[in-house]
Amino acid sequence: MSRQRTTTARVPHTMRRRSRTVAFVPDGALLDRERMMDLRQMEVVVPVADAGGFTAAARRLHVVQSAVSGTVRALERELGTPLFDRTTHRVALTPAGEAFVPAARTVLRAAELAREAVDAVRGQLRGRVTVGTMQGVWAGLHHALAALRAEHPGVVVHLRQAAVADIRQALREGTVDLAVVALDRQQQRGLATRLLSREDMVLLASSRRVLAGTTPNGEVRLGDVAQLPLVDFTPGWAIRYAVDRAFRAAGVDHGTTFEVNDIVAAAELVRNDLGVCIMPRSIADRFPDLAQYRFDRHAPNWKIMVVRPPGDAPPAVAALLRHII
Repeated sequence: MSRQRTTTARVPHTMRRRSRTVAFVPDGALLDRERMMDLRQMEVVVPVADAGGFTAAARRLHVVQSAVSGTVRALERELGTPLFDRTTHRVALTPAGEAFVPAARTVLRAAELAREAVDAVRGQLRGRVTVGTMQGVWAGLHHALAALRAEHPGVVVHLRQAAVADIRQALREGTVDLAVVALDRQQQRGLATRLLSREDMVLLASSRRVLAGTTPNGEVRLGDVAQLPLVDFTPGWAIRYAVDRAFRAAGVDHGTTFEVNDIVAAAELVRNDLGVCIMPRSIADRFPDLAQYRFDRHAPNWKIMVVRPPGDAPPAVAALLRHII
């Protein structure tokens, strides 16, 4: 009895049907995986937007520029619309890109938080915490950062110093996890806050300057200060906001002779008797050679607080909060 041999016809490569991998999504539909964007694509698009170009993004990502450009083009094909306007001089987000990038940041941060949650369960707290602050507000933050590093060396902390308006926007966008800043009541809306301290401001002047109109207690009036050359901080600074608010409350108009965005520069102008400056006492104390004067009424003040987006704090953020509060 002869053995029957079964043969299989060889299908030419060019005629083979390409297999397709599919993935289930929550609503039960099937999606072609090749058309699903992945985290890696988002990890490339966001640096291009931040850096304002493909070459700069490639340097940040430590890859060649062609890899960055190719990834972005592939994602744009999947989305069916360009995310960037490309010219010879610059790269700018299109309206679709303006909508995509904040959403991508949220997804990337959610992926990080998922990994951090798993690490926390395993007793290995890791992750990244981005802390926002502004010039003049420190509140012993370096002690909290050092304590966090000693307790959880796997947590990486990034510090971002900016104007209070920028920090608040970053908190809303999720690019800053928590901040130590001075906010008024309106600016606190939509954020979880915890008061750390409240502080009145003082007038800082050269020891050579004789101030007329001081009270018997050595205090000054806002109306008299308005007549002096004022060293002020740029709009957007919490100190500037508090000073302007105090003058408005006192019904006093004032001008600005010098406008700076650096505390040391302000102190140098005062030290050379070019003007006077209003600043929190904790900052003024850093310049013991300069004279301080309290206000008799309507003293500008600010409240230092730790703020973060509402909801449960991620494990790494919660660990830092325990050292701040």
